[in-house]
Amino acid sequence: MSDDVQTQVQATDQGSVLIITINRPDAKNAMNKAAAEGIAAALDRLDAEDDLRVAILTGAGGTFCSGMDLKGFLRGETPFVEGRGFGGLTQQSPAKPIIAAVEGYALAGGLELMISCDLVVANANAKFGIPEVKRGLAAAAGGLMKLPDQIPHKVAMEMALTGEFIDAARAHELGLVNRVTDGSAMDGAMELARAICANGPLAVRISKQIIEESRGWSLESRWDEQAKLTPLVFASEDAREGAAAFAEKRAPNWKGK
Repeated sequence: MSDDVQTQVQATDQGSVLIITINRPDAKNAMNKAAAEGIAAALDRLDAEDDLRVAILTGAGGTFCSGMDLKGFLRGETPFVEGRGFGGLTQQSPAKPIIAAVEGYALAGGLELMISCDLVVANANAKFGIPEVKRGLAAAAGGLMKLPDQIPHKVAMEMALTGEFIDAARAHELGLVNRVTDGSAMDGAMELARAICANGPLAVRISKQIIEESRGWSLESRWDEQAKLTPLVFASEDAREGAAAFAEKRAPNWKGK
């Protein structure tokens, strides 16, 4: 990554967890091209390195992401990565799980980044919304398509057409957020990440793949489509190790194969 990209996004390891931090606090972590490229590069690394099991996406300075950098937009800059979408994430998810740790605001493109993650942990004071219509824009980085998949249709419609925000309690009630914390969202996300890391990495990856892809499978084909993937899990060394560890009352030693 270039120095500019490394400045805009910081990627650090904590054991098997890759923490990806949007580092533009003076701009409320508004997404620009360099930050999008930084996220994409970090996610490439997540999937490429066997020792990394889970990523956490967060923002520096008490804000998750306030959306697209409008000053950059006026200069003709687009914070998209080809094939990956807005912020290097919204059109292509990594094969491994990614958790959003949300403090402050997840708005516009920031919300679209959040809902492109597999799980969400948010501080109780967080706020969420797609206010693009207030600026004569549309939530075209996935908000208008993904949000109705994750919350009731009419609630998604209201958020899109009014541009108004919802709070963390309402987001949790709707199922948009997995866990709400009174303290640090990062602490809650790390707890969730560690729970995932304790499991077989191949089983986790295939389980995520089936949950994501099965939404596009027909009722007639879904069992056949799943049958193309699950044998990879059941015939794996990890499957045998998991059974042996259970029988021997010990922690499993996963190999990811």
